[in-house]
Amino acid sequence: MLMDKTLRSLLEDPRIAPIAPDAISKWDLTQEEFYHWTLQEIADKMGWQVLERGFTSLFQAAGKPNWYTELYSPEERWDTPAKESASLVYFPSDDPAADGRPFLLLVPGGGFVNVWNLTEGWPVARHFNQRGYHVFILTYQVGVEGAAVRAMEDTARAMEIIAARKDEFHVDPSRYMTCGFSAGGYIVCLWNTEAGYPAFQLPKPQACFPIYPVTSYRLMDAEEWDEGEDKDAFARSGVGCTMQEACNSCFEIPQHVQGFPPTALFLAAEDELVDPEHSRLLAKALEEAGIPCRLEIGATGGHGFADGTGMCMEGWPERAIDWFEQVKG
Repeated sequence: MLMDKTLRSLLEDPRIAPIAPDAISKWDLTQEEFYHWTLQEIADKMGWQVLERGFTSLFQAAGKPNWYTELYSPEERWDTPAKESASLVYFPSDDPAADGRPFLLLVPGGGFVNVWNLTEGWPVARHFNQRGYHVFILTYQVGVEGAAVRAMEDTARAMEIIAARKDEFHVDPSRYMTCGFSAGGYIVCLWNTEAGYPAFQLPKPQACFPIYPVTSYRLMDAEEWDEGEDKDAFARSGVGCTMQEACNSCFEIPQHVQGFPPTALFLAAEDELVDPEHSRLLAKALEEAGIPCRLEIGATGGHGFADGTGMCMEGWPERAIDWFEQVKG
């Protein structure tokens, strides 16, 4: 039973050695006290209820020969060290019918500082696998200026790898959905603008599931900032330009929705980190553009509810798929 295993023993299992350092990328978990706790202790003390599901999913995926792929060559990683951890992990569904369905590209969040595969990646993949969909989890470049723009490059490279190995992965590269959390939610939204799939001449997603996403620099610009906080530095870290430039470009997602597919947003009203208005603005813009949209705002759960286990948002991955299958007919 994995709940009796320590986080250390699981992350140091040689079967998952390539991705283990990026359980939460750019965070050395070996220095944390909870690294030595069991999953049960972590669940009891920190509220992370999903880790057993995530590790079960990851170990199952790691049993396949093609489960882990580095996005960039050694030469590319040498030239740009931030590309070192950029990777793609394949979580195939056991459902034989999955080969005929769109696959899901899953993008965890982390404020463009980390990538939270541990909670928003591996556990969530299992839900979609169980509904009969193959899943790829993208670990993208973080801790660099213009991280969201870099993520467009990472997403494009991931899609090119999937296309080149479509027979190996049992997928049709022209049929896919995207799902992203928080900063990852911004990434999957930006992918639908002129900076994303059109710029790389890649197929349009069939659906998009942003989970408690950031969408609007105008909204952030209008917030009350503490003295000494630099709006432009904040904008540059995400999109590589000033706040004003971000507000008047495709980085302002609600103003650039023409390329969006049907979109379902999931978040909590009491989100303390990302104002729910980000999702409301996007939903309003999609509705005005005639693009099918679902907006689900749970009463509780806050930011970072991941798969929603134990909260009112529990079951959102299944509801997302139900909605998508209904919309596509």
